[in-house]
Amino acid sequence: MRVFVAGATGVVGRVLVPQLVASGHEVTGMTTRPEKSEMLREWGATAVVGDALDPQSVGQAVSEFAPEAIVHQLTGLSGGVNPRHQERDMALTNRLRTEATDHLLSAGRAMGVRRLVAQSFAVGTFARTGGAVKSEDDPLDPSPPRPMRSTLDAIRYLEQAVVGAEWTEGIVLRYGAFYGPGTGLASDPAGEQAEMIRRRRLPLVGRGGGVWSFTHVDDAAGATVAALERGRRGLYNIVDDEPVPVAEWLPALASTLGAKPPIRIPRWVGRLAAGEGVAVMMTEVRGASNEKAKRELGWQPRFPSWRQGFANGLG
Repeated sequence: MRVFVAGATGVVGRVLVPQLVASGHEVTGMTTRPEKSEMLREWGATAVVGDALDPQSVGQAVSEFAPEAIVHQLTGLSGGVNPRHQERDMALTNRLRTEATDHLLSAGRAMGVRRLVAQSFAVGTFARTGGAVKSEDDPLDPSPPRPMRSTLDAIRYLEQAVVGAEWTEGIVLRYGAFYGPGTGLASDPAGEQAEMIRRRRLPLVGRGGGVWSFTHVDDAAGATVAALERGRRGLYNIVDDEPVPVAEWLPALASTLGAKPPIRIPRWVGRLAAGEGVAVMMTEVRGASNEKAKRELGWQPRFPSWRQGFANGLG
């Protein structure tokens, strides 16, 4: 297929584009930074510089390439997220999940795009009631903590807009917490969260009962290729086979990184220090099941468990 990738040089895009090219697809990657065009060409893709928040820029880029499919991997998280200022630091990503999604849908509709695959998120998004592991049929959190509300609103908007686009095969991939090269949980210089763990600046809050699902960045890219080639309209949780409480994965990751065990603090201290959003992420959130993605996409994660991934896939 002729595939247009928005966010082609981001965390997932830089792994995805070479995989798409290797699978025989003709790829154009859009980036906001001209200096990254050569990187895309080295991967075997055509490069286009554009502003995803400018409808004219998006429309021109899409119309010139005339793709059969669009992949939406746009985020604005390169500067990291301060938990005390989550709404501020997520503002650009939230605009990319709303405004840029509309621009891509509009441009895709004008060109008769047959398939649109978009990035979403599975950690901290489900309703915090019932079982510890959720499927695509379970509802999103109707009352998230205040710092997380705008993020959940933007995720909900993206998912409804993409899946609800009747003129195309709209597919949303809910990735888990990323780890691996180029992510915050990596052994390379980008691994800011890994460095926090090494310095014991990421404490275990309360009992650490929040359940997380993880996704190695290579598995996120592989699942995206599978969704592009075989997916049907709808939502897919792209996570590994083992949702896990924070109380289990955080000490294990510290050990893998050669760090001392994380400091333990009461929930109320965590709430005062980092905000209600962090306290909820550490103590209340639910994990995600990948059964639908494996069944319908024929996808199997390279790292079925975060245990293997942390040991062998951080860098």
